[in-house]
Amino acid sequence: MLRVGVIGVGAMGQHHVRIYSEMEGVELVAISDVDRYRVEEMAEKYGVKAFNDYNELLKEDLDAVSVVVPTTHHKEVTLDAINANTNVLVEKPIADNLKNADTMIEAADKAGVILMVGQIERFNPATTKMKEIIDSGLLGKIVSISTKRVGPYNPRIRDVGIILDLGVHDIDAIAYMYGGDVSEVYAIAGKDIHSKEDHASMMLRFDEEQAGVVNINWLTPHKVRKMEVIGVEGVGYLDYVDQTVTIHDEKWIRDAKVEKAEPLQKELEHFITCVREGKTPLESGSDGKHALKVALAAIESYNSNSIIKID
Repeated sequence: MLRVGVIGVGAMGQHHVRIYSEMEGVELVAISDVDRYRVEEMAEKYGVKAFNDYNELLKEDLDAVSVVVPTTHHKEVTLDAINANTNVLVEKPIADNLKNADTMIEAADKAGVILMVGQIERFNPATTKMKEIIDSGLLGKIVSISTKRVGPYNPRIRDVGIILDLGVHDIDAIAYMYGGDVSEVYAIAGKDIHSKEDHASMMLRFDEEQAGVVNINWLTPHKVRKMEVIGVEGVGYLDYVDQTVTIHDEKWIRDAKVEKAEPLQKELEHFITCVREGKTPLESGSDGKHALKVALAAIESYNSNSIIKID
């Protein structure tokens, strides 16, 4: 029985709590949050210990912990968990800057614990299916992957702009589909309803003249989460919300068979499996760092109106 905890039980953290509490072979031991009322209410609901100071939670001899706190606190909380010899799943983005990301990755490697980054779209069943289709060669060489991730603004997001909040999802997803890293980025963005950028369009270059295009905003009144994959022998359309994948080629329009499931549940199950078996997670610290590096380069690009190369 693996002993786990959750640090941060806001909107996303509450889902971590719910899923761990239902998971076989896992004991949800304790949760922590600075909001005393919220954490005590959640603890009573799930029959676990409640702490306002997460360092008290880390004394509970845990095997693993989810860190679901604001991005600016990721480094501090993750390092404290690692120092407590605890495996960590930290929500995306991995950190607020590359230096902090490196510190977290190095600490986990030195301690011999797992550091996984919560890039949830990698665990969407539609993503899994599209990746299988691309790798099978059905679409031929892939030349362009574009995404649209738009919807209304959530007031709880205050510490980062849309590129770090939402853009990292698509940067990571496109890199995952290509199986490679971004070599340069150009972004156009602006801020109209937020203190940081609230809409952005990013062009990503990969090897072999392959492109990625990311469109994100907090201005659209309805939620859209989609990907289009263009190959020389066909086109694939993915809907993250509906969890559907449709393939168009010269002869057919076909709907792929997708076994629908909750992406976060798949993500946490993967994390627990990695902890139990000592495996490297699908979204490692270095993967999370790459998505962060490209996102920060995109912010630099729109601020400087220039193409930024990714080394």
